[in-house]
Amino acid sequence: MKLQTASAVISLARRLENESALFYEDLSQRYSKGKDMFAAFARENRKNVVQLERAYYGVISDAIEGCFAFDIAPEAYTIETTLARTATYRDALSKAVELEEKIGKFYSDAAEQSKSLMADVPRAFALIASKRDERRTKLRSLLSEEN
Repeated sequence: MKLQTASAVISLARRLENESALFYEDLSQRYSKGKDMFAAFARENRKNVVQLERAYYGVISDAIEGCFAFDIAPEAYTIETTLARTATYRDALSKAVELEEKIGKFYSDAAEQSKSLMADVPRAFALIASKRDERRTKLRSLLSEEN
């Protein structure tokens, strides 16, 4: 079932942020090498939720919600946050890159679909997509250092 309202898309964003925050919190406890970075990612995820909700609740009304249509298939953005107990640091980085790619695509798609309807919400989506792209670049760099 496709998501078509801003409320539904914000709920999906909240779920993706919370699930990935838990993933990064787990990594920060497992791997001393990336502990601070992973903990910072988890904190940033929680801030992303607040930022999105502020943008959304600051401009939303019943009239806007009724016509604020998306065409988001949530299954396209399903993330897997389970990591085997025996996973190496390299495995964790690879999984993190995959996660960031998928979540970043969600935010880019959401920003693109909503840009003609209002400014604040798509801007928040685009900003978080950019942050996810920066993370992905950093994680890929660390992954290449592991070779």
